[in-house]
Amino acid sequence: MALPLFLPCAAGVEALLVDEVRRLLPEARIVEARGGVRLTGERIDVMTLNLESRLAQRVLIEVAAGPYRDEHDLYALARSVEWSAWITPRHTLRVDTTAQRSPLKSLNFAALRVKDAVCDQLRELTGERPSVELRHPDLPLVLHVGPGDATLYIDSSGEALFKRGWREDKGDAPLKETLAAAMLAAAGWRGTKDAGGALHDPCCGSGTIAIEAAQIACGIAPGVARRFAFERLLPFADAEQRAALQRLRSQAQARVHAPAVPIVASDLSFRMVDFARRNAERAGVLDAIEFHGGDALERPAPALPPDLPGTLMINPPYGARIEVGGKAAPSPDRDLPTDFYARLASHWKRAYTAHPAGWTAYVLSPDMKLPSAMRLKESRRVPMWNGPIECRLFRFDLVAGSARRSPEGEPGE
Repeated sequence: MALPLFLPCAAGVEALLVDEVRRLLPEARIVEARGGVRLTGERIDVMTLNLESRLAQRVLIEVAAGPYRDEHDLYALARSVEWSAWITPRHTLRVDTTAQRSPLKSLNFAALRVKDAVCDQLRELTGERPSVELRHPDLPLVLHVGPGDATLYIDSSGEALFKRGWREDKGDAPLKETLAAAMLAAAGWRGTKDAGGALHDPCCGSGTIAIEAAQIACGIAPGVARRFAFERLLPFADAEQRAALQRLRSQAQARVHAPAVPIVASDLSFRMVDFARRNAERAGVLDAIEFHGGDALERPAPALPPDLPGTLMINPPYGARIEVGGKAAPSPDRDLPTDFYARLASHWKRAYTAHPAGWTAYVLSPDMKLPSAMRLKESRRVPMWNGPIECRLFRFDLVAGSARRSPEGEPGE
């Protein structure tokens, strides 16, 4: 059962997602697209991607595509799908709509016409129609309408894949797990001595970066603790498919192991450290992370073996999210960094540059002038979006005296 798939991701993450899907499905033919990747897969691939992908936001199954002029064409497009192969009238559904330069006046009416097409077809076939369920539908549909073409997808994930199933305690503006995973992937951090070494997040908040890193280091699949919408759909509901999913889950559980490198998380707020600990326990990685309270401007560097490199990774608070804490002067403009960043860089130079194997720092920020504020020369900058906020992931190589350039060469985008 070949299925055309689209995996959306945050802008800037597409190439990283291609690499991840290639590792998960070595035989798949993958095409990088704007905002995600496309491939053709079998049902087992849908299961694997939902269970194992850290970077995809969802796994969408394309079921119809074509030109349209109005809502009548969208109704006809949805009627072209054999819905009885996916659900029965006892199932529920919901239709969400996204648009890019669409001439339609009402996306809600477009969604209504797609819903009508599904219900009308099943009622004509069985005499009954499915119901609409807004919170947890059995059949989540996504309609994307462009200037002249429309595509209809089944969302096999249900809830977005950044919802790993462990986050219950969170503070202001929590970082999405998929973005934390993208930061780690962009840094080449894999939880081994040769791929990033130790990890320290000195502004850990509710623990997203550290927990994501610990799950990578322990070989824990990101979706192992949650359920997916596809499990309720007919093509995945027979005994053979349920057994296949159980095998995938069992194989994922068998891969779990102790971490090979230390992971350290700290935060100015002891309340947030407590949140992070509780989240880590639910994520199954409490024993893999060393938690501390304390100001990022004063926290000493973790003690590491001389031959083990370290990675600093932070998503510090910035004006569009929450105010900066710590011992830094207040800023008159919430969109500009305070001297927190200059002091942070000075602290890093004092505390981290003496380590023989070296530390590399990664900072996610919307401020394109952050290196100047930190008085450091970045060796790389990677475009990433934090929701609607355009950011850069800056890399700084910390050595005695000044920042050196990385092997990648000149900084750039």
